[in-house]
Amino acid sequence: MKNFSVRKLALTLGLTFCSVTTSFVSNGADDKTSVWKVSNGEDTVYVGGTIHILPVSEFPLPSKFTDTYEKADTLVFEVKMPDPTDIEGQQKMMAGLAYAEGKTLKDVISDETYQALNTYLSNFGASADQLARFKPGMVASMLVAMEAQRSQLAGQGVDAYFMQLAARDGKTSEYLESLDFQINMLANMGAGEEDRLISETLETLPELKDMLKSTIKAWREGDTGQIDELVVDTFKRESPTSYDDVFTKRNQNWLPKIEAMFGDEDQEFVLVGAGHLVGDDSVIALLEAKGYKIEQM
Repeated sequence: MKNFSVRKLALTLGLTFCSVTTSFVSNGADDKTSVWKVSNGEDTVYVGGTIHILPVSEFPLPSKFTDTYEKADTLVFEVKMPDPTDIEGQQKMMAGLAYAEGKTLKDVISDETYQALNTYLSNFGASADQLARFKPGMVASMLVAMEAQRSQLAGQGVDAYFMQLAARDGKTSEYLESLDFQINMLANMGAGEEDRLISETLETLPELKDMLKSTIKAWREGDTGQIDELVVDTFKRESPTSYDDVFTKRNQNWLPKIEAMFGDEDQEFVLVGAGHLVGDDSVIALLEAKGYKIEQM
């Protein structure tokens, strides 16, 4: 079961797809990447797989992302996250991811795991007690983010980049899910296996850099089989119930929303985590099964 929690977190929170080098940038005219053209006759919707955290060294993005953006009237994202200056929105998020008064992380994980967490956090001048009010999903996501920062992996992601461009250029932005939905999903992560989630995350953090490097390469090359193997298939085998919640059900919920984009005059560009676009249960597979013509660009 090694690597279970890091992959689970990364997929759910969009922290998997990071890189430490620029060597994977490719500008070949015939190369594919993680953008698909979905057609219904002459009507098209573009769907792009994203990386939610990406170092500055990984820019510029593959040209097929930026070219598709230029053609789009409307950008469609998973969710609108609160701006760092939105105090009310940030407080709502923190409240949804914290335990009710009288309960802490210490109540749901072993003393051994709590001490291991404290030891890891001491490298950052922090302690487990400082994070104890948060639920395991939030704590584990913080650990992944901290390790990414320490490994110089952290940075603005593809979603945030295009959100900023859309605001600058006056393009419309729409969203597939509510913030409440995503808060609830993260808050419930690890329920019933809290100790395992934290302990295995700590055990696998040293492997994070290499895992992310492999995944970013597959993302840039549009290698759907490799993304499926590295990310989705592992999740599906090791946590089928969570897989259904994080992938299958959400992909199915998104399908009618994407189908509704056909038949208008706008050109939409849908941007979701790349893990949602590979495998048998993916958005792309669902669209293909409904008879849409699919072309990977």
